[in-house]
Amino acid sequence: MALVAVLAWCFAVALAGGLVGLVLGNLRLPALLLVAPNPAAGAGANIGVSGVAALAASIAHVRAGRINWRLFGWMAPPSVAGAIAGGYASGLIPDDGLLAVIGLTLLYFGVDLLRPKARPTPRREPGEHLNIRAAVLSGLGIGLLGGLVGLILGALRMPALLRYVGENAQRAVGTNLVVGVCVGAAGVIGHAPEGVDWELLGLGSAASVPGALIGARLTGRLSEAHLVRAIGVVLIVAGAATLLQAFLGSR
Repeated sequence: MALVAVLAWCFAVALAGGLVGLVLGNLRLPALLLVAPNPAAGAGANIGVSGVAALAASIAHVRAGRINWRLFGWMAPPSVAGAIAGGYASGLIPDDGLLAVIGLTLLYFGVDLLRPKARPTPRREPGEHLNIRAAVLSGLGIGLLGGLVGLILGALRMPALLRYVGENAQRAVGTNLVVGVCVGAAGVIGHAPEGVDWELLGLGSAASVPGALIGARLTGRLSEAHLVRAIGVVLIVAGAATLLQAFLGSR
């Protein structure tokens, strides 16, 4: 029964993530840890499930033309490099402190996206007036943080894409997911030496794929303003969950 409940949660998390361009690994991780043989194996399975869910959701976004491939080309390599470097350094910094910082950051960005703005965000064509430097630096920094704590952290890339890079919300959703696929693959490779619960990865992926596909198809039905609000709400939930993980881990 516990495994069935975990798989149902994987489906629900993937559906919400596919809708707003996030893999929400921090929401899935506690559930996988409940049924994994050890924390390291559960964390490795969680990163793998995140990558598979991101890949499934990306298919719908690719077909709908919601990927900025030029931006992906600039953001994915530093994200992967940061994740690998963070994985090597993960034993040097307390995870609970990092999780607390990430949780507070998610809450800040979530509240910021929900605040009414004086001017609506202008719609841009792919590659128009984007801050590529911000894409590279945020990809590297978020990848590094994700490697340290064992998460893909698409929830941090999303507000960076919207606020600092200046991407359109719907293309930011798709682009963030495709970058997440690369980071997820790098994460599994990094966790392989410590062991990955491959059975849990397979079951969690099977439950997540349909949820991610359904969520991704719903993205195009939301207006720009509604999509940004949905992203803000999910960021607040993810931030609160991350802070809870940090609090429980420190006790």
